[in-house]
Amino acid sequence: MVELSRKQREMEKRSSDILRVARPILIAEGFQGLSMDRVASQMEYAKGTIYNHFPNKEEIVLALAFESMELRRGLFEQSAYITGAARLRMMALGAACEFYTQHCTEDFLVEQCIRNQSIWDKSSEQRQNLIRQCEGQCMGIVAGIVRDAVARNELAIPESLTPEELVFGFWAINYGSQILTSSSPSLPAIGINNPLNAIRVHCCTLLNGFAWQPIMMLADYNAFMSNLKQTLQPKFWSVKNEKHSKLANN
Repeated sequence: MVELSRKQREMEKRSSDILRVARPILIAEGFQGLSMDRVASQMEYAKGTIYNHFPNKEEIVLALAFESMELRRGLFEQSAYITGAARLRMMALGAACEFYTQHCTEDFLVEQCIRNQSIWDKSSEQRQNLIRQCEGQCMGIVAGIVRDAVARNELAIPESLTPEELVFGFWAINYGSQILTSSSPSLPAIGINNPLNAIRVHCCTLLNGFAWQPIMMLADYNAFMSNLKQTLQPKFWSVKNEKHSKLANN
């Protein structure tokens, strides 16, 4: 491990301080409310000091999103290595997604910012590569479970799909539905009173539709998900608290 010089440590500390100031602004007021001037003013720094660390506010947003995605990756790692059939481990990842969107709401909100093409396009290739790497690691965890299911003869993937494309379907259901849930206060008015249950129904149906063993009735699926959440939540909270404590102390 390479030991950082004093100057490097000071630079890293200042970058962390900038992110710590920018994060609540982004969460409370969105991208438009965030500005380099405002961050500099709150930190009582010259604006040029902020630019020495981040060339624009888009870079700040991607740095914050990377922190959030690292948290999600940590939750995935905790859930992916439970014992049992591969399908049960896939369901554990579903429990991790539920925890992330329900108990890490600020991180979930920050992560969504990188889906804005104009923000992405104005960020550096280096920062984009960090995001790609983290997303690739998350995909690798989930696709690895699919490959394990195939190796165990618990799942047969259609020839028209790769394991990653199979995962994409679950990602679309979970991530897309959670975005709609968090951003659409009018869901009850259009007949969606229990979005979490709807997500679980669709995921269970999709798993059964691929004949992913063991086939489950919805009641059994929900019961198992409840048990998983009870078992995994202490680990999830530990990951979240450790991550936020580390960021606070940097």
